[in-house]
Amino acid sequence: MYYFGKSDWRTLEHGAEKEWLVTNGIGGYASSTIINANTRKYHGLLVAAHNPPGWRVVHLSKLDERFVAGGCTYILAANENRSGFAELGFIHLQQVKADPIPTFTYSFGDIFLEKTVFMVHGQNTTVILYRVQNGAEPGLLSLRPMINCRGHHFNTSEDQISFAQKSIAGGVSIKGREELPPLLLVCTAGSYAQDGYWYNGIAYAGEKERGEHPYEDVYIPGYFAIPLQPGEGMTFSVIATTGEIDSVNGEELLQKEKDRLDGIVRKAGYDDHLAQRLVRAADAFIVQRQTTGKKTVIAGYPWFADWGRDTMISLPGLTLVTNRFQEAREILITYVRLCRKGLLPNAFFDGAVDPVFNTVDASLWFVNAVYKYLVYTGDLDFVRDQVYPTVKGIIRWYMEGTEYNIGMDEDGLLSAGAPDIQLTWMDAKIDDWVVTPRHGKAVEINALWYNAVRVFEKLSHIFGKGFLFTALPGKIKSSFLQKFWNENAGCLNDVISPEGVDSSVRCNQLLAASLPEIMLTRDQVRRVVEKVWRELYVTYGIRSLTPWNSAYKGIYMGDRVRRDSSYHQGTAWSWLMGPFITAYRRAHGYSAASRIQAGRFVSPFHDQLRDHGVGYISEIFDGDEPAVPRGCIAQAWGVAEVLRAYVEDVLEVRPPAENKIQELRGGQINGTRF
Repeated sequence: MYYFGKSDWRTLEHGAEKEWLVTNGIGGYASSTIINANTRKYHGLLVAAHNPPGWRVVHLSKLDERFVAGGCTYILAANENRSGFAELGFIHLQQVKADPIPTFTYSFGDIFLEKTVFMVHGQNTTVILYRVQNGAEPGLLSLRPMINCRGHHFNTSEDQISFAQKSIAGGVSIKGREELPPLLLVCTAGSYAQDGYWYNGIAYAGEKERGEHPYEDVYIPGYFAIPLQPGEGMTFSVIATTGEIDSVNGEELLQKEKDRLDGIVRKAGYDDHLAQRLVRAADAFIVQRQTTGKKTVIAGYPWFADWGRDTMISLPGLTLVTNRFQEAREILITYVRLCRKGLLPNAFFDGAVDPVFNTVDASLWFVNAVYKYLVYTGDLDFVRDQVYPTVKGIIRWYMEGTEYNIGMDEDGLLSAGAPDIQLTWMDAKIDDWVVTPRHGKAVEINALWYNAVRVFEKLSHIFGKGFLFTALPGKIKSSFLQKFWNENAGCLNDVISPEGVDSSVRCNQLLAASLPEIMLTRDQVRRVVEKVWRELYVTYGIRSLTPWNSAYKGIYMGDRVRRDSSYHQGTAWSWLMGPFITAYRRAHGYSAASRIQAGRFVSPFHDQLRDHGVGYISEIFDGDEPAVPRGCIAQAWGVAEVLRAYVEDVLEVRPPAENKIQELRGGQINGTRF
């Protein structure tokens, strides 16, 4: 449980720094700040996914409370408009707690009001559960819904939508855009009064900071009025949905969701408090994909959909470390079915019919995820029958050449891309400008390539398929060490391109020291880790570029051009803490002292889980101290890799089927533990 009190919102700006998030397992979500002032266009009580996990639409932006008792009016709403802060209801906010379901307690006069916000799993339904204890005077609580009907990437003005409403049992049905279902609002107490007007110019400070349009108009169709007698206590719910209303019993629905989350934690089986928190956070990213009928992974909230690379990097932490093996199988099958010419999809975008395939590493991360699945589950039948053919196809396509100039060179190394095409994870592009050009032979791509070939070799032997490329691993290793190892710098070059060698000190070399199958000696691993720790480590993440490089940008903020130009030019990434911790332990021979230090690397995340996205790990951080969190408030691979490294390298919980796989091969399929 995360607790917050008045010291966390002594100013509105301070209170707006922390955001809560609940999700529904199909891509929809509800989110705002802990003071319930919407500061993003992405904030809303019901952001529904109409083509799960995509086509996300903001239907209910807010539900603002006002309480009248004893001649006093208490405004609990918090809103900013073009003129400044119009409502400052957070002054009555006494406590917020989240686990991650948020509960807000307001105290004003002799009255207490508590509200809990959660979603029904598998449905585009949000429940706002109220518990009110009235004081000595008769009271009237009014709830004013702020309505919208637009994609969550956009803003609305009054002249864009004409809303129509009609009464239903216990509330109202509100129709916005023709192509979308109506929003149903039902309150289990009081009555609904139709009104209908626009709240013009609500302001989003977070969008202004990002250089995005910061204003929009929202529609208020009417209000719910709930009278309370002196001293009366009351519990009731507001249900907001774009589907069917199956139940209006908010307390039962809340208990069902809590039981579901508790079951996920129990299934993972960790007594450790931090591990339990991360397991709970991991659940938000595992969602249903309607087009395949299987699970996929949301890369980050609030704005990302599912990305192939992020999914495969995240799979071990989200599903294997948490013992969610069925979900792991579904995710792997989803991408097996989508693989094309050896390439996994790079990303799915809202509104697009087909994914895009412009990635070189998603397929290689897929092979790594298959390996991790095998050593956690020992599920040889599944891998052999449903996954191995895709692994084989990826290796063959990459050897022979596939789209986007991806193919193996004569030296055994993998080359990809062109000057105007970004295929690695450092993919920021502003119009025609590739911010971080890494075409040619990138260090982490070839580390992943070697790992994939070695995993394919082992799988081929396990399944009795034979391995026809016995000389290939040695060739890749020899070429890699010759061309990438920089003895003078004591680390690895970043890219070998037709234009020459890029020896920039970047985080990408960590993968050559942390993957299951590596080419470096222990001394080389140690030197890489030391270099990264000295120049790139910043508490919550690893910088994408050393500050000693003239291209370094240490602050990530501003408009799109400023943000994208710093995205991989110094910004620190949370997901890289996983490879860093794993490489650190490997570099020090898995000593007891290295385990203690690995724990020190993880420890700051106790605090990070209370910041930015409450209960989650942020996408990125400023490269400059104090490493301010930026980007998505909740990022899949950040949560996944911190959890994986914590379990495997700090708690030292080994994959359950690791020994079984070793026995089949008579050696260590997971690579050398120095």
